[in-house]
Amino acid sequence: MPYIEAAVRRPQFIAAARSALAAHGVAKTSVRVVAAEAGVPLATMQYVFPSKAELLRAVIEDVVDEIAEVLAGSAEVDRGLEHAIRQGLEAFWGALVEGGRELQLLQYELTLYALRTPGSEELARRQYQRYADVVAGWCRQAAQSAGEVTSVPFDRLARMIVAGVDGLILQYVSDPDDARAREAVAALADMAIGLAGVRPR
Repeated sequence: MPYIEAAVRRPQFIAAARSALAAHGVAKTSVRVVAAEAGVPLATMQYVFPSKAELLRAVIEDVVDEIAEVLAGSAEVDRGLEHAIRQGLEAFWGALVEGGRELQLLQYELTLYALRTPGSEELARRQYQRYADVVAGWCRQAAQSAGEVTSVPFDRLARMIVAGVDGLILQYVSDPDDARAREAVAALADMAIGLAGVRPR
């Protein structure tokens, strides 16, 4: 087998790990299972990821990056905060939740793994901080572009939006109903806009 640098192998192995985790769950996914999924010898996998803990840390970071990137690109921030919240939530839901049940299940399973694994708890904290930072960023940008102010700080508004989305996702993966979920997303947007108390500067 020709030599391939670890930097090139790394994203390939993370993708293989995500596939294996989606199929088998965290408990049944080992470095050996991921090596088989990637079609490489175990020693090659262990050269890049010597332990399951290191591999799972990389997968968590990859999943968080993907979700944060979609969140960041979801909102239209040039038509005021109310529009950004409504449109951003709808776009995110359509892009990553409807039809994306496996990704959401994987995210929750990895979050619980991080919280239960000594030394990895910080990954879970950083995950939600990152989501909140992204949402606060587009709320701030949307309000500022329209000359608006809010009754609550953007970071508090963002954390409430993220908490609401999290709860709706758990309900959806437990009992998928697209029409009901869309109504719930719209209701969450109404509540977030009410909390924001948007008014002209």
